[in-house]
Amino acid sequence: MASDVENLVLEHLKRIQARLDAVGLDVADIKGRISLLEENVALARTDIAHLHAMHAGQAKRLDRFDERLARIERRLDLVEA
Repeated sequence: MASDVENLVLEHLKRIQARLDAVGLDVADIKGRISLLEENVALARTDIAHLHAMHAGQAKRLDRFDERLARIERRLDLVEA
């Protein structure tokens, strides 16, 4: 009888161990996926920062064009007073 109980406990422990192994593999997979997501978020933030820098540069160029146009209009007396 004691032998049957020990075998039953051993079988349950084996099943529990197998499930824990599967969970461990799943956790490792999830960690890998989260790492990839974090890398992609970091890349997206970098891309957004570059876009902001490009936008700022274009705004600066447009400001200079506005200044040049205003100066040309003044020289040609095209500005209404």
